[in-house]
Amino acid sequence: MKVLKFGGKSLANGKGIQTVVSIIEDKVRNGEKITVVLSARGNTTNDLEEILEKASKNESYLEQLEAFKKYQLSDFVGVDFTREFSILDKLFEGVSLLGDYSKRIKDQVLSQGEVLSAKLLTQILNEKNIKANFTDSRTLIITDGQFGDAQPLDKLSKKNVIHHFQKYNGTTINVVTGFIASNTKNETTTLGRNGSNYTASLLANYLEAEELQNFTHVNGIYTANPDLVSDAKKIEKLSFAEANELAYFGANILHAKTIIPLIEKDIPLRILNTFDYKNQGTLITSESSEKGIKSLSVLEDVALINLEGRGLLGKAGVDARIFRALAYKNISVSIISQGSSERGVGFIVEADKAKEAKSALEQEFEPDLHKRDVSNISIEREVSVISIIGQDLSTFHKPYNALIKNQVIPLLFNNTIAGKNVSLVVRKNQLHRALNVIHGEIFEISKKINIAIFGHGLVGGTLIDQIIQSARQIEKRKKIYLNIFSIANSKKAIFNKKGLGADWKSKIQKEGVSYTIEDIVKFANENHLENLIAIDNTASREFTNNYLGLIDNGFDLVSSNKVANTLSFEFYKQLRSALEKNQKQYLYETNVGAGLPLIDTIKLLHLSGENITRIKGVFSGSLSYLFNTFSEEERSFSEVLQEAINKGFTEPDPREDLCGNDVGRKLLILARELDLSNEFVDINIQNLIPEELRKGEATEFLEKLKDLDIIYQKVKEAQQPNHVLRYIGDLWGDLSREKGNLDVKLVSVPKSSSLGQVKGSDSIFEIYTESYGDQPIVIQGAGAGSRVTARGVFGDILRLAEKG
Repeated sequence: MKVLKFGGKSLANGKGIQTVVSIIEDKVRNGEKITVVLSARGNTTNDLEEILEKASKNESYLEQLEAFKKYQLSDFVGVDFTREFSILDKLFEGVSLLGDYSKRIKDQVLSQGEVLSAKLLTQILNEKNIKANFTDSRTLIITDGQFGDAQPLDKLSKKNVIHHFQKYNGTTINVVTGFIASNTKNETTTLGRNGSNYTASLLANYLEAEELQNFTHVNGIYTANPDLVSDAKKIEKLSFAEANELAYFGANILHAKTIIPLIEKDIPLRILNTFDYKNQGTLITSESSEKGIKSLSVLEDVALINLEGRGLLGKAGVDARIFRALAYKNISVSIISQGSSERGVGFIVEADKAKEAKSALEQEFEPDLHKRDVSNISIEREVSVISIIGQDLSTFHKPYNALIKNQVIPLLFNNTIAGKNVSLVVRKNQLHRALNVIHGEIFEISKKINIAIFGHGLVGGTLIDQIIQSARQIEKRKKIYLNIFSIANSKKAIFNKKGLGADWKSKIQKEGVSYTIEDIVKFANENHLENLIAIDNTASREFTNNYLGLIDNGFDLVSSNKVANTLSFEFYKQLRSALEKNQKQYLYETNVGAGLPLIDTIKLLHLSGENITRIKGVFSGSLSYLFNTFSEEERSFSEVLQEAINKGFTEPDPREDLCGNDVGRKLLILARELDLSNEFVDINIQNLIPEELRKGEATEFLEKLKDLDIIYQKVKEAQQPNHVLRYIGDLWGDLSREKGNLDVKLVSVPKSSSLGQVKGSDSIFEIYTESYGDQPIVIQGAGAGSRVTARGVFGDILRLAEKG
């Protein structure tokens, strides 16, 4: 015989109950011998609880009760629920008059849900000529006198079950009410929430069933709740021990007591989906499965109790007093964590028992509170417990570090003695994100990096396309899934938690909405997005005001915008302080040298203790092209400049390049990487624009480019033989002091020198150190262009993704 148990969602009106009937018909046709155990249908149990609460508060409940009755009857012709409805009417009327109810009354009310369910299915099966017998489990399962969470009396219950099934056997299907039982006084009791699973496992044990099949609304047990973790994977096979851990730590489709009766008789349990019952589901047997992390379970509807006090230091028996006080009130503790030397104890109880637990502890520790040995007994209600089943402490640092990076700070954690299960208590509003972070880390599913990109001009637009085009290959190769959830310009933004695609340009035009940074943060929080990176591809000083807020809300930063690193040194320090406080990172390799590994190299040298004595180079790809070409070719300065403009090497207004401020900012960034406290005003900048051409519109300046020819022709001709012009940045002086010397100027260098040999629009940097002496470290390559810069930003994103 097989025992089939169907849950509430499986039995809901419409497709649910129709599918259950079809499953039973199919099994009967195949000659299978089955017994069916049912939960209350749909949302019946919750509805009955709500009506009971309203009645106890003397609130109007009749309308909801009528809606409840209508749902139960639905379109089922001929079903008679007169007795059950009459019982409910009397019970609710009595509760309303008394203004209160006992656990005994509650059990009587809730029991009607399973009775209605079993009576209905029995009638439907009989109408389809399938012999079915309504079986009230209150005549079978006998329990102790505890209402709400009764314990079966095995010997008596087994005798009843065997006798009943000897009477109703053969081709008759017993349709049994789950969840409900009766005590020795013939009073209705219940086996606790989800107790229908327990009923089914008890029957399977007593009848020595071939298999217990638990039909739910999912295809089996998953590595995490699929409703909370979209990447959750189905587990094909589990051992009873693992399933028992999952049940204890909150797996919704298992009852904590379900496994034990099955273990005793070695009866397999299969978790199946009513709506996809051809799927093999998850099989749970006595056979050990492969070691390793199996699943993430969640306990909700819990509260954290904290008992603290320095006076507890060295006092023996504190834990014993806590458990004794709680046991007296029949309050169970599921997770406990103790601070050093008993100065603080935190533990988890059911949410509805928290107030009673606190009161019991205050009573027990009243003398200690009076003497201030105990300073505080508090309740934290908005918490959840995540249990990592199979987690070995030796690798726990990986998910823990990932949580910290995502600003999820566990309130407490503990592990089993065997060290194979770890439980964390987190704030309820962080549960969803915490689950996704842990799940991605421990099951080595592609780590999702959620990216918001600000600015989609030449660099930003190129970057977006590069990410979208490369995403699949990167996921395959690196197990990193780059998900662009938002793209924004100065006015509008678009959002998609599942990621924006190649049509992003048309979407931002058609669907873009006005936004603030708070909207971006809110969207990320509401959708529980983890591993957040904000990309600044603007050139906006105003946008840098958002950096601190983004960091505080869990974003790492990547920027091609040089402004933030060249604002006041005070802001520079404030930004670094916020990064350290929030354990976030800020990468900006493209701030100097586009895609060249310059900043990284300088950071590594400086951190390793290498004394950098000078940094000199051609910092601007635009001006590199201009002076490389002008020095080598017999052409006018204005002609070469116009060519640079036409090729897009300069800004639309080339004065932004010619004024030298851009090179100055880059030089200042490098100075600050060496912990120098220079400000922008400290830089000596040679402005290449004659004073009379510095003001006015760009169009006016472009019309007067020829005015520059005489000036720069004279400079060119004044050089020594075999020399060329280069516009350089130079950081020099005693760089171990608070400030260095920063010069930005046009110089003439030998053509044979490293600076003199640079070609095209390349940048070149010479890094002089104490160890290397007169032989500098030279870094040279493409120093301008949207593709190169975008690729550099992309590199920073990948560096962050891999570090996290």
